Amino acid sequence: MPACTSQGYPNLDVAEANARVVGGYRLDAGDKLRVTVFDEPTLTGEYEVGVAGAMTMPLIADIPASGHTPEEVAQAISAKLAQGGYVLHPRVAVDVLTYRPFYILGEVNKPGEYTYAGEMSLLQAIAKAGGFTTRANRASVIVRRKGWEGGRKAPVGDPGLMIMPGDTVTVNESLL
Repeated sequence: MPACTSQGYPNLDVAEANARVVGGYRLDAGDKLRVTVFDEPTLTGEYEVGVAGAMTMPLIADIPASGHTPEEVAQAISAKLAQGGYVLHPRVAVDVLTYRPFYILGEVNKPGEYTYAGEMSLLQAIAKAGGFTTRANRASVIVRRKGWEGGRKAPVGDPGLMIMPGDTVTVNESLL
């Protein structure tokens, strides 16, 4: 029997990977945010997390965002506005307008870059890419995620892996 192209990758513990997703969405470069500073329309606006992992706002300059939740970024903005004396009692909300994309490569009908839509399973991501080709290995895929060393072999099915923005999913050819 021929060797499978996904050999050599460690198996992914889907339950563990999904538990980390539930811990809250972590921002990273490419995320577009809506920052609302209540009663301060000149500070309210849309901002992007830059490649260095920070977002820049008027008056308070760079706010570290990469690796933080939107709530943590809102607290940091509030603290900087209060420390600088710009707003006496700032109330800030941060919402993600556009998530960074995820990628699907290999044996799917439409490989490429896709917009993340929140709480998306591996099967939903594959469906978004037009589904498997006739040559696809439908049992497992290779997933790369920021913070992991290399790819991990993930089973396809239920309970399914939750896809995160920035993930790269590679569907290999079935060699059976």
